[in-house]
Amino acid sequence: MEGEWDMKTDVLIIGGGVIGCGIAHQLCKYNFDIMLVEKEADVCMGTSKANSSMLHDGYNVDKTKLKGQLVLKSTKELYQKMAEELHFDLNICGSLLPGFVEADWDAIYHQFQMSAENDIRGVRIVGQKELHELEPHMNPAAKFALFNPNTGVLNPFELTIALGEHAVQNGAKVLLNTEVTGINSSGGRVTSVVTDRGIIEAKVVINAAGLFSDHVAGMVETIDYTVKPRKGVYFLYDKQYGTYIKRAIYSTPTTVSKGLIMLPTTEGNLLCGSNAIMHDEKDDLSTDLESLNHIYAEAIHKYYPELPRMGDVTTIFAGNRAASNTEDFIIGHSKNVRGMINLIGIQSPGLSSVPAIADMVEDLVREVGENLNFGIKDYYNPTRPKPIVLRELSYQERADYIAENPDYGTIICRCETVSKGEILDAIRRPIPATDLDAIKRRTRAGMGRCQGGFCGPRVVGILEKELGISPLEVTKKGKDSYILSMQAKELALQEGGSSNEKVIL
Repeated sequence: MEGEWDMKTDVLIIGGGVIGCGIAHQLCKYNFDIMLVEKEADVCMGTSKANSSMLHDGYNVDKTKLKGQLVLKSTKELYQKMAEELHFDLNICGSLLPGFVEADWDAIYHQFQMSAENDIRGVRIVGQKELHELEPHMNPAAKFALFNPNTGVLNPFELTIALGEHAVQNGAKVLLNTEVTGINSSGGRVTSVVTDRGIIEAKVVINAAGLFSDHVAGMVETIDYTVKPRKGVYFLYDKQYGTYIKRAIYSTPTTVSKGLIMLPTTEGNLLCGSNAIMHDEKDDLSTDLESLNHIYAEAIHKYYPELPRMGDVTTIFAGNRAASNTEDFIIGHSKNVRGMINLIGIQSPGLSSVPAIADMVEDLVREVGENLNFGIKDYYNPTRPKPIVLRELSYQERADYIAENPDYGTIICRCETVSKGEILDAIRRPIPATDLDAIKRRTRAGMGRCQGGFCGPRVVGILEKELGISPLEVTKKGKDSYILSMQAKELALQEGGSSNEKVIL
């Protein structure tokens, strides 16, 4: 195959979700080359961008499963240290599993027993009075609850981008818009990865392709597992309800889900969802009325009856979990090809298990990387510079930044108070934002109540000028998701006007 380029690296990671970026973050301290390839126009484009954003402590997991063992190793203290070093938002707010009737008691008490078996401290059952002190707006009919003070909420966009950017700052390369189409091996050992842009030679290949990890694993050998998407739908409420719920609230768990959830996001919104529907289309992120009605009736209205069905719902969306047919994580070496490491079925609690997963993968890399130098780089920096977020600063701090750079004084997104300077920063960051959704994930421009109605055209203009492209080339999320179809001048000519006429759209 002849592509745009042919390259070499020591370790090649396939997939730019939170797992792939977490592994890059883990390995970037060592004296060998790391490259990460992602088929989309940005990292955090799959399961990592559409999930419940919860940090579970594993109080209710099955310790006989690998996913249970790994989440128990990924403590909140590890995440708090990561948040301090990499600067992403994390709120250890606690969680409640409320009960209304006697039939709920068995499920709640069983979860309490599991927390003791898993050695999770602080979990206790609270009565009606304390429950409503903890959650004043909850349905008065709720009589008792399991309270876990260790549960957290984080921003999965911030986490994934922070992990990836930290790796780049320490020498890793991230190649976006690069799809893997094949993997070559010789003598029972991986030799290179074929992409739609060229061939990359590698000593170790790590398959962190999420929903498509079974497809990638099947490029080198016959596999005996599958990954199917399990869809979940979410409501996102406007910031006026951001403090309405204080903690993460679980509904009664099911055989395929920890239950529906309601929680305050780290950005001041209210997130409610999600159901769990198995289907076959890995790219299908559509929402449906039946799911929305179910979530509202069984969770939102049941626990917080004053919350509206719509009206103050800013948006609805869906995400696909990468569920394996084993209902467990599958992490290990390829059976027949040395140097190939697969991560399969990393669904919940994958987000909560990143540190332990990355540790495990490092051990696997050490087992096959005989020629890799695991000495620490002289220039390695364990911290990532904190991005400027104007809305979080005092008036004096804002004034100081604006005095130094007037672009911070030009507000582009009024709903979220995002400046032109912050958008330019996002475009120039180690993993650059080159489309509207990438800007949104880094700055929140377009995430407010008007959903980009005001700032969208302005962000298009900034991308046009900063990237040196036509406005017709600006996309929503890469590839063919163009924002504009033609120039006003062309529209005038189509409608019979002269080329000198002005058309106001």
